[in-house]
Amino acid sequence: MRVKQLHSWPGSVAEAEAIQERLRLHVELTGPDVFTTVAGLDVHYHGDDALSAAVVVLDAGTLDVVERVVVHGRAAFPYVPGLFAFRELPALVEALERLTVTPDLLVCDGYGLAHPRGFGLACHLGVLTGLPSLGVGKTPFVGTHDAPAPARGSWSPIVLDGTPVGRALRTRAGTKPVYVSQGHRITLDTVTEQVLRLSPRFRLPEPVRQADHLARHGT
Repeated sequence: MRVKQLHSWPGSVAEAEAIQERLRLHVELTGPDVFTTVAGLDVHYHGDDALSAAVVVLDAGTLDVVERVVVHGRAAFPYVPGLFAFRELPALVEALERLTVTPDLLVCDGYGLAHPRGFGLACHLGVLTGLPSLGVGKTPFVGTHDAPAPARGSWSPIVLDGTPVGRALRTRAGTKPVYVSQGHRITLDTVTEQVLRLSPRFRLPEPVRQADHLARHGT
């Protein structure tokens, strides 16, 4: 699949923040609500800077694997809170470009609007690819939220500076919630519906869970 080259990779914090500020103006918060194929994206670190970036494309109905790609490399940017995506983007983009199919939805291990500048990894990848995208975080990052009710499907808004930027969503009864947010070309209700539908057995959505396994183990 093709990924647009909308910027060069930054060499400084100021350059990275400027890219986020510019590209966030391209984020769209409406889009389709039915998807045929979905791709999970995740990165695993081997030490401080060595990493493996994985993309696993699943059939949205059966959750059968359609295609898998893993790329090995090194972090491309220092660790800076709010700029973490720049460490992983080059390897993730390379993995996406190796796909022979173009998925309908990107499910990212990370954040979208729930980000200090409203432009996390899910937003960035959505804008670069033009595809609907969403973020699923394992831990809270920004804003405040109440604990959702214990039942599967319960959620509470994540609020930053008085604005809802995502939801704490219970994908399994009695387990910790996940933290979901819009990336690009998708509504928050569709994000919630898709994460629940893609999490029939485990806390994490199946595309991300499989991408995590591929990034960790290479198989």
